Amino acid sequence: MRCILKSCSSFLIAFCLAGTAYGQDGQTTFSDPEKTVQDVFWKQLYAEGGKTFFCGKAFSNKGFLITQGYIYPLAHIRSTLKCGTLSQCEKDEHYRYIASDLHNMIPVQSSVELWRRNASYAQLTENQPTEKCDIRATLREIEPPNAVKGDVARAVAYMAKTYHLPLTTAPQILIQWSNDDPPDDHELQINTLIENLQGNSNPFVTDPTQITRISDLVL
Repeated sequence: MRCILKSCSSFLIAFCLAGTAYGQDGQTTFSDPEKTVQDVFWKQLYAEGGKTFFCGKAFSNKGFLITQGYIYPLAHIRSTLKCGTLSQCEKDEHYRYIASDLHNMIPVQSSVELWRRNASYAQLTENQPTEKCDIRATLREIEPPNAVKGDVARAVAYMAKTYHLPLTTAPQILIQWSNDDPPDDHELQINTLIENLQGNSNPFVTDPTQITRISDLVL
């Protein structure tokens, strides 16, 4: 189990220490992030196009205006693993499997991904104005649009549980987002397709009530 306790707050430490009992092994099908993106994410999962994650913009194929994004930022994963730079981390087998996990990948407009890719998620005040695609943002945090808050919460919970990563958003926020925005048909369909491709499901999508267990770990 990998968990960097020095960087955890009190509730993150509790979550990390409970990781062995609560966690599960990650996907073991894909270990080449770049190849997974090109050959699986775009050519199989989104072969017929779809809609971008944050903005809901329809696309028929990948162009230079659309890229893959990561709900749980890869930079945060590299920081937790302390594997070094991007090129150094790409030599770390554990990192390669995590970075290849399709449950964490989303199609996103390139301009949005450049803007928000390393930000943490938070519930910001209404005084913070909405920006592109109804995203609220500060220099280090973003609040996603209401339509995908549940998707974000369930993906973050999955990554934290599966790979014993720090839960960088307060559990109460993730639970609320998931409750307010339960899985819709599209999210369920994508989850099934990913399970068929890489062999594991996101349990927070198939049973959203599981996300309440996060609070149990931090009491």
